[in-house]
Amino acid sequence: MSKSAGSGIIATSEAPSAIGPYSQGVRAGDFLFISGQIPLDPRTGRMVEGDIRDKARRVIDNLKAVARAAGGDLAHVVKVTVFMKDMNDFAAINEAYAEYFGEILPARSAVQVAALPKGADVEMEAIVHLEAPSRT
Repeated sequence: MSKSAGSGIIATSEAPSAIGPYSQGVRAGDFLFISGQIPLDPRTGRMVEGDIRDKARRVIDNLKAVARAAGGDLAHVVKVTVFMKDMNDFAAINEAYAEYFGEILPARSAVQVAALPKGADVEMEAIVHLEAPSRT
């Protein structure tokens, strides 16, 4: 189930539920602001196992699910912020990232942080440019 409109809160069961007092995404006009996603599997609510590439893929799949709930997709992402616990994971995260953002590369920042929610190794947030709602 998802909810979307010209402006407002975006929620979907295809991405993990918020683990605090925030929304998965907020649409403001033609833009969608997706809250930070960590490698939680939305079906189980548990952190995915595997290496940092697997975790980054889950994070991006979660971003994609929220974008889709608002009528968007990854091809229209204009900005991503990547938070990682260890900058040594940067190259591996980039490998997974490139699988999703092939030739259409959004602007991006990547920073090392001391800690992330639920002990995650990586978190990403995104801004998506959505097409204006039809006025028919």
